[in-house]
Amino acid sequence: MPQPVILGVVGDSAAGKTTLTRGLVRLLGEENVTHVCTDDYHRYDRKQRAELNLTALHPDCNYVDMIAQHLAHLRNGEPILKPVYQHHDGTFGAPVYIRPARFAVVEGLLGYYTAAMRDVYHVRVFLSPPEELRRTWKVQRDCSRRGYTTDQVLAELDRREDDASEFIRPQERYSDIVVRYLPNRDGNSDQEHLDAELVLRSSLRHPDLSGLVGGDAGISMSERNNGEVLLHVAGSVAPETAAELEEEIWDRMHFASHLRTERLGEFTIGTDLHRSDSLAVIQVLILYHLLTARASLALGGAGTRSPATETVEA
Repeated sequence: MPQPVILGVVGDSAAGKTTLTRGLVRLLGEENVTHVCTDDYHRYDRKQRAELNLTALHPDCNYVDMIAQHLAHLRNGEPILKPVYQHHDGTFGAPVYIRPARFAVVEGLLGYYTAAMRDVYHVRVFLSPPEELRRTWKVQRDCSRRGYTTDQVLAELDRREDDASEFIRPQERYSDIVVRYLPNRDGNSDQEHLDAELVLRSSLRHPDLSGLVGGDAGISMSERNNGEVLLHVAGSVAPETAAELEEEIWDRMHFASHLRTERLGEFTIGTDLHRSDSLAVIQVLILYHLLTARASLALGGAGTRSPATETVEA
């Protein structure tokens, strides 16, 4: 089995991980993508966590060593027997046998916690929305899909705050791309019109988009002293401007033009389909890195990560 390209998407609960990855999986094809959620590797079920006064965010509540071992197997093209955590009732289901496909999407809370885990990924993304926005999404999701009351969700968020601050947010520094969704300049925070702020780090070679930014187009870019690039896509960006930026990135992936059969940027709220131009830009940029890494591996390379930026144990 050829080595799969592995995308990591890490962030706190309800940060938007599944919304981001669902469109990528749809475009790449379900049959070509192995999906792994590191939250399946909880050591204790919900009842046991309550008895032990542990949150799911704490490393002691997760089989971190098993996550690293399974990710290494996937990177080597080897199958795994993955545990299953059932969010609807907080119990464990039967494990699932997974054979790696051409791509692997690994999302969850602690995906970058150790160096052994971090070094597996070809592309690392971290989602860091403002806490007020994430709490709103958490309440909406857990009340509508997981049977909680608003008071229960808010109380759990408060209980998890110390662990989120100590274990989840520090993982941002190990990512290649940091994604921050923000209310737009009019204060609008509906998901179709959120601004997107991307921190692009030199650990990956990002496409040059400088020719498409500036003015009042709704897309801006600036360089930081540490070599990072800050790309801002306004939620109010004109669809034709966002489409031009997407097109510029697609042109760098002419070898993958056959994938342009699905629209990026689409997501659902309940049963209603919505679309965000800023989300589409984020997705096509991540897709660019996945496909260029795939091309590198096909030619005998090791991916597109800069060797100088490989991480060491924190």
